[in-house]
Amino acid sequence: MTTAASPSLVTADWLLENLDNPKVRIFEVSVDPTVYERSHIPGAVNLDWHRDLVDTVNRDIASREKLQDTLRRAGVEDDTTVIVYGDNNNWFAAWGVWVLDVYGFGERAKLVDGGRKLWEARGLALTADVPDFAASALTLPDRNEALRARLPDVLGFAQGRVDGQLVDIRSPDEYAGKIFAPEGVKELAIRAGHVPGAENVPWATIVNEDGTYKPIEEIRGIYAAKGIDGTRPIITYCRIGERSSHSWFALKRLLGYDARNYDGSWTEYGNAVGVPVDNPSGTIWLGK
Repeated sequence: MTTAASPSLVTADWLLENLDNPKVRIFEVSVDPTVYERSHIPGAVNLDWHRDLVDTVNRDIASREKLQDTLRRAGVEDDTTVIVYGDNNNWFAAWGVWVLDVYGFGERAKLVDGGRKLWEARGLALTADVPDFAASALTLPDRNEALRARLPDVLGFAQGRVDGQLVDIRSPDEYAGKIFAPEGVKELAIRAGHVPGAENVPWATIVNEDGTYKPIEEIRGIYAAKGIDGTRPIITYCRIGERSSHSWFALKRLLGYDARNYDGSWTEYGNAVGVPVDNPSGTIWLGK
């Protein structure tokens, strides 16, 4: 377990002991937001990533004002520790932590190691009751853009104009261009392959079977084997930025490296005009 070595993760046992802590607020951010309605950790508030964490007009994360209003309704104060968990090995939960970090939470936003998968496997308490909290007067700072990568930043790395490393955390078949996206996924790109120069370190390589992160030194070694040792700035990406948040969390929060998440990811890059693509498989999109 990584927990003892990092202030960014909490164990299921820690959360059990703090379910009634008034200085702690729990949020579920799941790929499927409806699982919350069936059952969730007692006291948890549902953050629907389709609505609460994004701008529904522009393709962007939620505005400062929108997120601030959401957190105020959940009773989050300036000194509240925010605990986030979710399904699918914490993919979108990690993305939720990244969004909160962009808005200044830092180590006050933590991830439950193992997420919903571990909690359910252990048979820990679940409820369908929706909590009600007194609204707060929380004020969020402006975005910290240093945690976020944009298309020009990625191109700077890919074209060698800016020193840095790209980490593609998708599956080897996505990276090689054999497939455009995982089976059943609707978010597609015209081009298959990866950003030139990107190293492929699939997100699952740093995770245990129970959904927890592997020990920190093991994670460090996995990245070091690909030449990623924290000596150069790092940008992580996937398809829409959620899986890459999980790897960003490991690189930035657990290892302390200079890492940014590219939430545009392959659905932006692979659809952009005039950008270089490395496609070892030579796969061509046929429109179906």
